[in-house]
Amino acid sequence: MSFNKQSLIWLAPLIAFCIGFLTAELGQPKEIAITLAITVWVGLWWVTEAVPIPFASLVPFVFLPAFGVIDFKEASSAFGSHVIILLMGAFLLAKGLESSGVHKRIAFNIINAIGGTSAFRIVFAFMVASSVLSMWISNTATVLALIPVATAIALSANNRDFAVALLLGLAFSASIGGVGTLIGTPPNVIFASVYESYAGNEFGFVHWMKYGVPIVIVTIPVVALYLSRGITLNHKLELPEVGEWRTSERRALIVFLVIALLWIFRKHPFGGWSELTGMTLVGDATIALFGAMLMAIVIGDDNKPILNWQQAKTIPWDMLILFSSGICLAKGFAASGLSELIGSQLSSAFALPLFFLLLALCLSLSFLTEVTSNTATATLFMPILASVAIEKGIPMELIMIPAVISCSFAFCLPVATAPNSIVFASGQLTISDMAKKGVGLNIIGAVIVSTVVYVIH
Repeated sequence: MSFNKQSLIWLAPLIAFCIGFLTAELGQPKEIAITLAITVWVGLWWVTEAVPIPFASLVPFVFLPAFGVIDFKEASSAFGSHVIILLMGAFLLAKGLESSGVHKRIAFNIINAIGGTSAFRIVFAFMVASSVLSMWISNTATVLALIPVATAIALSANNRDFAVALLLGLAFSASIGGVGTLIGTPPNVIFASVYESYAGNEFGFVHWMKYGVPIVIVTIPVVALYLSRGITLNHKLELPEVGEWRTSERRALIVFLVIALLWIFRKHPFGGWSELTGMTLVGDATIALFGAMLMAIVIGDDNKPILNWQQAKTIPWDMLILFSSGICLAKGFAASGLSELIGSQLSSAFALPLFFLLLALCLSLSFLTEVTSNTATATLFMPILASVAIEKGIPMELIMIPAVISCSFAFCLPVATAPNSIVFASGQLTISDMAKKGVGLNIIGAVIVSTVVYVIH
């Protein structure tokens, strides 16, 4: 650990104490001062990663009850939130898909269906495959599954510009695709949990897709065109071959399709299947756990279940702790009155016309998350934006959705996202390659996100 990070272990709580003390001295209630101090403390640890994010995430659970902002039962209930259960079930379902190998088959079929002889078509094919997968499994797993093939094709082209375009397209499309569904990337789930805390009602799977899917559909071809412009290939490239279907692949795909349909048609149309069957107490989290259960009992190859516990226990439990911490902080914001204070203080900053306000938010957060964790950034900003939206009388989702999506649209640096890091580690491109393309794409992404949300809402 570097000196700077080590010093921040102790500086963060000291800075937080000073801010809390000054806030109290300025006449704010002690609950607001304490909640603000705890938010600054955990925020500094999250952003700098001076302490591993899961351990840093425990701060609100300890100190919000210790200083009387909320009681220990309310703080602890964040771990049992249905949003956390939804994400856990989605992680397990994704593990089942990965263990069967069907995610690679889906990707290769898409690549072969779209791919042709032009640079654009091949880049676009990989980007479509990557984005479709990352709507349902982790962005990291998507890129790890496709990068061996993408690297081999890039090298066989003997064209460095094409190699850079293909690898960057693979990384960027995983991040873009992740915004398509509520479970596609962690910041989406953070939005859903904070939204429910403030609005008092669930933000459903289909409701999110109304915004997320159009953004993916518009962004993928635009980015593919931007990356592949001016690149010409001299010969036809060999695309991956797809072998015979295996039992595990077929059955994992059937389970996945059943769960996806249950999510999509739970409430729509005409009340959905939950209304028709009388199962009105079922939610998206219930369906996710049902999918995980099916993966664990459906038999695949070698007479073994598609998903076993050795595979299941490798899901990112640290992310679940971070999300729970965000929910706990949101409870503290509401209980202390900090939400109202932030909303009133920042409302004047939201005097811009709505479209330009959305664009400014998208640009700010996309560039901020180049150097900070997108998940931690979303965790910090969602309660703040919810507070401001309520104060200004703006629908919360109208400013929260473009902001949280922009946390995933970071294209400039390898450290910004896991997909960026993976393609950079391939050794086929430089930081300069990524930054030159990424700056323009951050801006393009911000324009697309703010426009789509503004038009749809």
